[in-house]
Amino acid sequence: MKVILKVKNIHILLLGNYRTTDLNYSVSRVGDELANNLTNFGFNVKHNTSYHDYPAYTGSYNRSLSTVQNVLQDFSSDIIIDLHRDAIGSNSNYAPIVKIGDDIAAQVMFVMGTDGGGLSHPNWNSNLKFAMKIQKKANELYPGLFKPLILRNSRYNQHLGKAACIIEVGATGNTLDQTLVSMKYLANVFKEALNN
Repeated sequence: MKVILKVKNIHILLLGNYRTTDLNYSVSRVGDELANNLTNFGFNVKHNTSYHDYPAYTGSYNRSLSTVQNVLQDFSSDIIIDLHRDAIGSNSNYAPIVKIGDDIAAQVMFVMGTDGGGLSHPNWNSNLKFAMKIQKKANELYPGLFKPLILRNSRYNQHLGKAACIIEVGATGNTLDQTLVSMKYLANVFKEALNN
């Protein structure tokens, strides 16, 4: 099974500085962890680490649209994951976590787009079904790993695949280690949900 993993927002908290362009300490590093875990489970993953929201957030979805379209020319996949950090508010202490066994993991959340904003998005129902399938399996395996899904009237470039989604991992208060732990469990959820 093929998966495109794209990082739109490159920023994640590390040691009190929640914005960095260093790919070793950003959401890109978290994407590496997810890609490695998915690959170990037999998924064929293309991880793109292009900057899309730097130096400016404005236009980031147009830039990421171009990136995904280019990747899809050589790597056909309906599963497209746009990995983000939850940038809710400016509260640097907000760190949603879940304890799984002895591990502390940052919670993750689907943000799903619709055609409610007026842009063509014929895949939004299939994207939503995909997210619900993944979240259902996560709730069975690791209750609390996922926060409730958010549905928005924007398409977030999810019209490019039948299983396209934004996954937000952690927030400004989570550590890099907590987000990396999350990817271990998220990859296993994908394996269990999609290989049955």
